[in-house]
Amino acid sequence: MPDPRRRRGVRHSVGALIAVAVCAVIAGARGFTAIGEWARDAGADALGRLGLERGSVDESTLRRLFARLDADRLDAVLGAWAVTRAALVAGRRVIAVDGKTVRGARGDSSSAPHLVAALAHGSGAVLGQVAVGEKSNEIPAARRLLQLLDLDGVVVTMDALHTQHDTAALVTEAGADYVLTVKANQKSLYNQLKALPWARMPALTRTERGHGRRVTRTIKVADVPAWIGFTAATQVARLRRTVTRKGRRTVEIVYLITSADAHTAPPALLAAWVQSHWQIENRLHWIRDVTFDEDRSQVRTGNAPRVMAALRNTVITLLRLHGHHNIAAALRHHARDTDRPINLILTA
Repeated sequence: MPDPRRRRGVRHSVGALIAVAVCAVIAGARGFTAIGEWARDAGADALGRLGLERGSVDESTLRRLFARLDADRLDAVLGAWAVTRAALVAGRRVIAVDGKTVRGARGDSSSAPHLVAALAHGSGAVLGQVAVGEKSNEIPAARRLLQLLDLDGVVVTMDALHTQHDTAALVTEAGADYVLTVKANQKSLYNQLKALPWARMPALTRTERGHGRRVTRTIKVADVPAWIGFTAATQVARLRRTVTRKGRRTVEIVYLITSADAHTAPPALLAAWVQSHWQIENRLHWIRDVTFDEDRSQVRTGNAPRVMAALRNTVITLLRLHGHHNIAAALRHHARDTDRPINLILTA
C-alpha cells in the first residue's frame, strides 16, 4: 500500500497500522476510538508481532491515515488475497455481486458512499469492492468491479438491476458464465419470458422447512429462445418460490437468463446458484449492518468510511475461512484474548 503521509515523523508502516486495525475490528472495535483503545491495551509485545516496532499508536494517527489512504488500492489488495482462499462450488468458483450504502457516513455536504462488493458462494470470502461514483449508479460500478477480478471459469450471479446486455458481454468475454435475474420491473422482457410455454416443461421442486416457515422452490428450464439478445445465452428458466408462514402463503416468480449450458448447469445446480446468490445479503450486508452496526458509524472523513468497510469485509472473510458461522460470537471470542486476533491474521 502506498503511504500518503510525509516521510518525516512517520513511526509505523502503513501495513502495520492496517494490521492493528484489522485485529481491533476482529475484537469488536467499530471506530477509531475503539481501535486506539485496543492498541493501547494490547501492549508492546503484541504490537511488535504486527510490525509496530516503535511503541503504540493512538487513534488520531489512524484517523488521519485512513482518511487519506487509497481506498481503491486497499480493496484491490485485500480482494486479491481473498481470491486465493475462495472455495469451489460444484467444481467452479461462483461469485455474487451486489451493492450496499454505508448510510451512517452521510455528511452535511456529502452523500453516503454506495459500495458494490463481490462475495464467493460457499466460503463467504469478500473478493473485491468498488465505490459508485457520485454522479453514477451501481451498474457501471459493478462492471468495473468485474474487470478487476479474474473471471476465467467463474460463474457470476447478479440481481435484476444488472440484467444488462453490456454486463453479460463483459462476463462472457472474460471467460465466465452469468446467471441474471429478470423481475417484473423489466416489464417487456419479463412478459416475453412469461409467455413461453412453461406448462409443457418438466419441473424440479424442492421444499425446505426451518425458522418457522416452509419454502418450496420450483424451477423449469428451457433452451434460450432465438429472440433473446444476451451474449452467449444458452438457457432461460422460470423460478417459483412459495413461502408459507403461520398459514399465510406468498409466491414470487422470477425468470433467469444464463450463459451456462444444460450440461454444466442442470436445473438443480442453477436453482442452487440463484438461492446462494442471497448469501451476499445475509452473510455480508446484514452482518455489516447489524453485527458491526455500520449504518450508524460516525466515521465520515475522506476515504475513512470506505477503508473501514474494507476492514470489516476482511474480518468477515477471515472469520468465515476460520470456520466461524456466528460472526457476533466470533467477535466476542476474539475480544477475550489479545493474542487470538493476532494469531488469526498471522496464520490466515
